[in-house]
Formats: sequence, C-alpha cells, structure tokens
Amino acid sequence: MAWRSQLSRNLKELRVLFCQKSPSSAPARSFVENNYKDLKTLNPKLPILIRECSGIEPQLWARYDMGVERGIRLEGLSEPQISKALEDLAKAGSSTKA
Repeated sequence: MAWRSQLSRNLKELRVLFCQKSPSSAPARSFVENNYKDLKTLNPKLPILIRECSGIEPQLWARYDMGVERGIRLEGLSEPQISKALEDLAKAGSSTKA
C-alpha cells in the first residue's frame, strides 16, 4: 500500500463521482467512507473531490500534468477492485512523467 502515499506525486487531482442512493454506487460510497481519511492524511495537498449526483454511475477520475485526465467506471466493482483501479491510475501517472 506504499503507492497510497505517492498519489500526490503522480496526480494533480482525484475525483470520485457516485449516486447517494443507487445500489450500484454502494461500493464507491463505502470506498470513500473507509479510505478518504487515510488518503488525505498521506496526501494532504492533493485535491480529493467527492461528487454526489442523483442517478450518476460511479466513476473515478484522475487528473495528471498538462491537464491529462483518465477515468474509470466503477459500476460492478467491489471496494478492493476500486482500490486497485486507483492504484492503476496512480501508476499511470508515474509513466506520464517519463
């Protein structure tokens, strides 16, 4: 889990979008509830934006240098799979710096 402390090196911004009530957004809501504090403690200057919108499908967006963005749909993913998706986005950010 060392990658969690490296998020602010590889990302400029992290956005999590989900519906407040939708069952398909439940794992995303759970991920935010269980991981936000840890991620923010390890990356205090990284903007982590939580966006709730009625009826939206859950998504995870990362913004890198030069305004490059990558998004992942989270519908159907479990909480550990969402964590892995975030890790993949973070690693993709380290490759954009090369």
